Amino acid sequence: MTKNHEQGVSRRAVLGGMAASGALGLAGGLFPGVAAAEEMQAIARRVVAIDDVPTDQHDWGTLKWLVNAKRFPGADQTVGIAQILPGKGNPVHYHPNCEEVLYMISGRGRHSLGDETIELTPGMAIHIPQDARHNMVNAGWETIICLVTFSSGDRQTVFLK
Repeated sequence: MTKNHEQGVSRRAVLGGMAASGALGLAGGLFPGVAAAEEMQAIARRVVAIDDVPTDQHDWGTLKWLVNAKRFPGADQTVGIAQILPGKGNPVHYHPNCEEVLYMISGRGRHSLGDETIELTPGMAIHIPQDARHNMVNAGWETIICLVTFSSGDRQTVFLK
């Protein structure tokens, strides 16, 4: 079975469950006046798998953007997964149009925020205010994996180095 087939089955299972919930009267329609089959297709277009999005490669690691206004026009948020390689770090930067929340899934990093630095480990999150200078350096032996979210679908980044 191919990876895409497995993802398709998974998506069908989720959407099938949603359809069953609707048939039982557990969920109202998201799109009034739209037939159930059309609604399921509209919802399916809003589902994205990490393997289906391009990878932004950097010398320090990778970024995969799952949700943003480019992928979903009108989206008011950006969500992605970042990987930072051992001994590497992303450049110091800030976001002039949004705040950021970073959640550590795996790895250990030193995160600078303004003039302060804090160690982040799995299960920790940090809120980064709009315009705050920050970056993350991998302080461990394993690749950092973190969820990054922004309060804008069109996040802007200004690099300082």
